Amino acid sequence: MAQLLIVYHSRTGGARQMAEATAEAARTEADVVLKFADQAGPEDLLSADGYIFCAPENLAAISGLMKEFFDRSYYPVLGKIEGRPYAQMICAGSDGENAARQTARIATGWRLKEVQPPLIICTHAQTPEAIMAEKAIPEDQLEKCREIGLAMAAGLQMGVF
Repeated sequence: MAQLLIVYHSRTGGARQMAEATAEAARTEADVVLKFADQAGPEDLLSADGYIFCAPENLAAISGLMKEFFDRSYYPVLGKIEGRPYAQMICAGSDGENAARQTARIATGWRLKEVQPPLIICTHAQTPEAIMAEKAIPEDQLEKCREIGLAMAAGLQMGVF
C-alpha cells in the first residue's frame, strides 16, 4: 500500500485540525503517517511515497518549527526523493502566500512534483488576542482538506503521480 506522510505544525490548533482532517480522509486509500514537525525527519521522507505539508503562517513566513523540520531534513534526503508528489496547506491570519512560496521553494529544491496549488485557509485573525486564540476551522474548510487527503492518497495508490 502507498504511504502518505503528512507533516504539520500548529500552535493554536488550526493547522492541526487541517492535518487531522486530511489524514482521516486519506486513510481510506493509503497508509498515512501523520507527524508533528518536531517528530518528523529524513527517515520519514525517505519511507513515504508522497507528502502533504501543513503549517501556519507566522509573521508572513512558515512557522519556525516547520522551517526547522525542513532545515533538519533537507540535505539528508537531497537527491533521494526527486519526483515524488506533494501538496501543501497553510493556516493563515491574513493571506498565507509567503508561507506557501517558502514551502514551494523548498519542494522545488528537492525536485518534488506539486500536484495541486496550495490550500490556504484564512482565519482573519488580526489582533494579538485573535492570533493567539485557539482556532476552530469551519467544517466547509475542513472538507477541502479531506478532499486533498483523499485525492493525494488515491493518486498514490493508483500510481497516478
